[in-house]
Amino acid sequence: MTPDAFIGRWRLDRRIHDRLTGQESRLEGEAVMRPQGADIAYDEEGRLEFPGQPPMIATRSYLWQPDGDGVWVFFEDGRPFHRFSLALTMPEASHHCPPDMYYVSYNFTRWPSWGATWTVRGPRKDYRIESSYTRLG
Repeated sequence: MTPDAFIGRWRLDRRIHDRLTGQESRLEGEAVMRPQGADIAYDEEGRLEFPGQPPMIATRSYLWQPDGDGVWVFFEDGRPFHRFSLALTMPEASHHCPPDMYYVSYNFTRWPSWGATWTVRGPRKDYRIESSYTRLG
């Protein structure tokens, strides 16, 4: 698989399991990946629902930069986030954001549907974020 295989529109379904509060939140929306020079711009927007609160619109943007057999992912402001390999069907990566640690496991075994599961741990954080992507159109 190459980074260009991700270009397009994706239905995004995300579950956020907060182990500290026992609550589950949900985001439903769309992710769009488009060429930006030699890189790929990732933009998502969705309806985020937390228990007991009115829904809100949430957005997120990254830049995917192809790198050998993988991809470097950068935050919108240009800071490096993590790198994962496209040579594996279930690559893993991590990101240290002191005092918290973010671990991700991608799953490409059901391509063109795919997923990413983040586990976040820190002094005041203990949650899992499961995101599923299904190609649109």
